[in-house]
Amino acid sequence: MADNLEQAALLLALRHSDRGWAAVTAAVEEAGSALEILDDLVAPGTPTLDHVDRDLDAGLRQTADEIDSWLAEGIRVATVLDQDYPVQLMLVHQRPPFLTYHGMLDAEDVTAVSVVGSRQASAAGLRRARAVASILANNGFTVMSGLAAGIDTAAHRAAIDAGTRTVAVVGTGLRQCYPAENRELQNEIARTGAVLSQFWPDAGPAKHQFPMRNAVMSGCSIATVVVEAGEHSGARIQARIAVEHGRHVFLLPEVLVNEWAVDLANRPNTTVLEGPEHLLRVLGELTAEMVQV
Repeated sequence: MADNLEQAALLLALRHSDRGWAAVTAAVEEAGSALEILDDLVAPGTPTLDHVDRDLDAGLRQTADEIDSWLAEGIRVATVLDQDYPVQLMLVHQRPPFLTYHGMLDAEDVTAVSVVGSRQASAAGLRRARAVASILANNGFTVMSGLAAGIDTAAHRAAIDAGTRTVAVVGTGLRQCYPAENRELQNEIARTGAVLSQFWPDAGPAKHQFPMRNAVMSGCSIATVVVEAGEHSGARIQARIAVEHGRHVFLLPEVLVNEWAVDLANRPNTTVLEGPEHLLRVLGELTAEMVQV
């Protein structure tokens, strides 16, 4: 079970330290505790004490109470110090210091596969997204996507229709829903799978947050499947990040109308799919490599 005070110490440091989030996260991971180095994180240059001073103690209690209030709403927290923090995400550089989530995290999500693509998807793109997600769901892979309109929605819905869990990684806080019309889908995913966010619960949609969401989605997945994407699509961003993460990228042939996709197809760890059997064969090789490691 996660340590409430450790979680509170980390969140307090993120809010009040003059260091950046990446620096705070690195210091906490190195120390193995946020509580033990909280004094130094919030007041750099001062000697680390064996106890938390009164002001920090009050802030710690307030933050712990806030986490409890989130839990009362069904919002759970997983930090980089917690055992339920996604295993695959722990392996990537500059991972977020914490996630909030509705639903339940599952050890089987270690073989999650992201299915991504355009919000303004074509009818053919939506059919392909449903087909890919169904194949993944029916073969033991957790379908992960971003809850956006278009391809994301089709992928989530196909996984639910297959009777399996699906995971949404969102670009807002969990008290928000974007797009608003996916509110019921978001709730449905949380009932049987999980909805993850790296943002404070009240955070609304902001343009810079969605590429950050794509980075977390890539980090949580063993591979990303790009179904349909234009020159400025978030799916293109995720494909690039996935390559940087050393994760596999699958491109449907229809995506190769884009110059960026043609360039990406020639990069290592990128596969242009020839069909369902091809997808499952390469994923089988990836999971076999994971077992060997």
